[in-house]
Amino acid sequence: MKSAKHASLLSQLVEVVGADHVLTADEAMSAHLGDWRGRYRGAALAVVRPAKTAEVAAVVRACAQAGVPMVPQGGNTSLCGAATPAPDGDALLISLSRLKQLRAIDAANNTMTVEAGCVLQTLQEAAAQVGRLFPLSLAAEGSCQIGGNLSTNAGGVQVLRYGNTRELTLGLEVVLPSGEIWDGLRGLRKDNTGYDLKQLFIGAEGTLGIITAAVLKLFPLPRATATAWLAIASPAQAVRLLADLQDRFGALLTACELVSDIALGLVRKHFPNSQARFSASPWYVLVELSGGDDDQSRRQALEAFLGEALESGTISDAVVAQSGEQARRLWALRENIGEAQKSEGLSIKHDVSVPISRIPEFVERAGRELEQAFPEIRIVAFGHIGDGNLHYNQSKPAAGENAVFIAAQPAVNRIVYELVHELGGSISAEHGIGQLKRDELRRYKSPVEIEMMRAIKRSLDPQGLMNPGKVL
Repeated sequence: MKSAKHASLLSQLVEVVGADHVLTADEAMSAHLGDWRGRYRGAALAVVRPAKTAEVAAVVRACAQAGVPMVPQGGNTSLCGAATPAPDGDALLISLSRLKQLRAIDAANNTMTVEAGCVLQTLQEAAAQVGRLFPLSLAAEGSCQIGGNLSTNAGGVQVLRYGNTRELTLGLEVVLPSGEIWDGLRGLRKDNTGYDLKQLFIGAEGTLGIITAAVLKLFPLPRATATAWLAIASPAQAVRLLADLQDRFGALLTACELVSDIALGLVRKHFPNSQARFSASPWYVLVELSGGDDDQSRRQALEAFLGEALESGTISDAVVAQSGEQARRLWALRENIGEAQKSEGLSIKHDVSVPISRIPEFVERAGRELEQAFPEIRIVAFGHIGDGNLHYNQSKPAAGENAVFIAAQPAVNRIVYELVHELGGSISAEHGIGQLKRDELRRYKSPVEIEMMRAIKRSLDPQGLMNPGKVL
């Protein structure tokens, strides 16, 4: 039952955004209250959908005055429960989906200014229309929103060449926990006037303020690409292949993705129309080059390199896409892994990074220890070998057993995270912390680091109202 304070707040919100955009019915709120993986489900006082930065600011001011917690949400594709409210129902969920204006594209400056609710794929397409590339690319790009990408410092498949979201951002507009608006929308690549404040909010998962707009970097649109799917014996061979590709092609190497045979098998099972005609192998690598003027010459250069790799035994088979459609089909094998896993039921997911040179050791040691501790465990490993980021997930072969297997997550985490820590890695490479890894963060960050983060949180959000229970 809502209190008089809550009723007063809801009335204020209706005045700000209109009655149609203050959702209180269970059916209307339902899609906002669960996470994409089905691991978390919460409740909310209401879901409010502002359409302008000024409306976001007014909503935040009203919540701050009432002492009501706020949970910002974009496309709700978080894999760590970062955008899911707590079960107590005390928080207001603020959906940014109506902030979807592409405010400006400056092709000469290679920038675009966009609002937080813009879908990532929409931004990619808008950039392409003016002959530019916005290179952030991930499997959820058809539904994830740029505000969420910024709030989790999303990575994706082209980090190897272009960097993650942090490197792609020049300026931000943020509504602070007080309801004030910080306008940092500057399209400058050099600005040495004090602290780089935007970096506080990128990757903060809405715990320090709500990102409402951003200035993003664009790049010349590559006119030529070459894509290949390679069969390879081991992660050690993949690391060697990566070095050879970088030596030969330098910055032309856009992506280098590692996929295990188990991961590919799930895609084939749940996407039976997938075309994957190549030799069976324990591991695969998906490679893409981009740059230059001619697809054919780029393919020929890649084919020549792969011919040498076949002769030397670095790879055992190769399929080079001969058209854009074939390239898309190869990429679909990689991008559909997440959906295929979801179809198998719950799983224990790890988004880790280690130095590239330590990937073979991590895969070998973690696999051995997990199989000893959990007989018949199924390890689904894939990820961005070019930047050391692996998605390293565990489940049981029988989907019905996974609900019970989830109870083993603390023990599985200890094996994986202790090894990651030993190898100088990170327990979160691109998915963030959310509520999934909040307790783990305290284990692997030093007390000094945790207190520095808490000090920043107290300074910007003294009431602790911004996305409570996430990160810290």
